[in-house]
Amino acid sequence: MASAFHDFHYQVYKFFKAKQNRAPAPRIESSCCGIGELFVIMSVLIIEMVDQGVHETFSTMDKTEELKKAAAEAAIDFIRAGMLVGLGTGSTAEYAIEELSRRVRDGRLSDISCVPSSRRTRDFAEALGLRLIDLGSVRMVDVTVDGADEIDTAFNLIKGGGGALLWEKVLAQNSIRNIVVVDESKLSRRLGEHFPVPVEVLGVALEAERGYLERLGGSARLRLSGDGSPFITDQGNYIVDWVFGEIDDPSFFAQRLSARAGIAEHGLFIGTATDVIVAFPDEVKHFVIREEI
Repeated sequence: MASAFHDFHYQVYKFFKAKQNRAPAPRIESSCCGIGELFVIMSVLIIEMVDQGVHETFSTMDKTEELKKAAAEAAIDFIRAGMLVGLGTGSTAEYAIEELSRRVRDGRLSDISCVPSSRRTRDFAEALGLRLIDLGSVRMVDVTVDGADEIDTAFNLIKGGGGALLWEKVLAQNSIRNIVVVDESKLSRRLGEHFPVPVEVLGVALEAERGYLERLGGSARLRLSGDGSPFITDQGNYIVDWVFGEIDDPSFFAQRLSARAGIAEHGLFIGTATDVIVAFPDEVKHFVIREEI
């Protein structure tokens, strides 16, 4: 694990150094221009900047999707015939599910059964023709493939951006092998640097637990659906997104949150990953974190 840690830490270091190497902002020389000329130049420049910004935004989005797809497809290489496979929730997991269904259809994989981590995943996998088994009817899963919202250099995770953290953690804790797939944008030095911690809260304890989270520090925002109504999980609970900032000791806070009666589950996944697959622009890297259960 030591070598995996140092290799992963170096990859994170390279990623953040690359983000810092940005070109300086363009300067506008206006001393030789009249007001009218300056107006025209400024107008053209703004149009060019907006166009470039839009182009770069879409290029970045396309590249991110390519990296997520590459990492997800690499994870399917670890699945063998006859396995019971846990299916994560989210866009990265869906790339993996699509690849799994392709290999089942073309005969590269056979006798595969799958355990979905949410109703969304169940519907998605069912539409692709995969054989499904309900989470409540299994004791142990051979391998689970899932994404993450953020991962630190100690391989701790934040999950729950898709609202399925409870089922996802049940799968993660009961999988012989738990493969987490991410692209480089999900890498952080510490959890909480770029993503809040989703906390699934019972309705009867909503305000009590929001108050508790705010006493720990930061803010606790009730997650809303697209129509402005509160987001409801598959278990009928609320999601509170806890914006704490960088978390120095995730295990400490995980224990504190787990001890609360009104918190059904939280998005701090500590020590659940056996493997992490990261897609960088020039390669896909596989890190073995711990031995299988």
